[in-house]
Amino acid sequence: MSPRRSYDQYCSAARALDVVGDRWTLLIVRELLAGPRRYTDLHADLPGVSTDVLASRLKDMERDGLTTRRRLPPPGAAYVYDLTPRGRELLPVLQALGAWGQPELGERRPTDAVRAHWFALPLLRALEGQGLVEVRLEEGEFHLHVGAGDGPVYGDGAAPAEPDARLVLDTATCTAVARGEVSVSDAVRAGRIEVTGEGTLAKALREG
Repeated sequence: MSPRRSYDQYCSAARALDVVGDRWTLLIVRELLAGPRRYTDLHADLPGVSTDVLASRLKDMERDGLTTRRRLPPPGAAYVYDLTPRGRELLPVLQALGAWGQPELGERRPTDAVRAHWFALPLLRALEGQGLVEVRLEEGEFHLHVGAGDGPVYGDGAAPAEPDARLVLDTATCTAVARGEVSVSDAVRAGRIEVTGEGTLAKALREG
């Protein structure tokens, strides 16, 4: 485990960066907001990170009280990493950072990796209310826990239960929402997002 570095400044922003300012740390938090993940899953969804750096960051985050590591019961019997309540408190930080970074997205570069669930946080910012939402893109499916308190805020794949709303849209529309170029309600009205479901969220989106 690497020694903890510090800016040695008596400032809450500096102290926060002592903990989360290292490269990859906040992106690991982004992945773990989906719930417990195995090391191999994290490595697969963080293209570009080396195994040594990922292992080091996870150890640092565990030391700093952001994550825990535990073994799943049989038949899984694998180790998974999960956010602590302190780690989950970084959700609004990531949301604010994502909103600030919208103008930086621009056009996708040929070297840019993409995962369907990376659109979860922008969509979460754009949706109001509370409920379970299933999202279908060309790249795959994921689901959102809109207005969730504790626990995962999104997950890969179809919703684990009947969702309050299902959204079907193309990547171009999802990218436009992520860039702040169009709202979800405007995209629904324009026919760029198909909404099905009988939950309050679905009805609110259709009525726009």
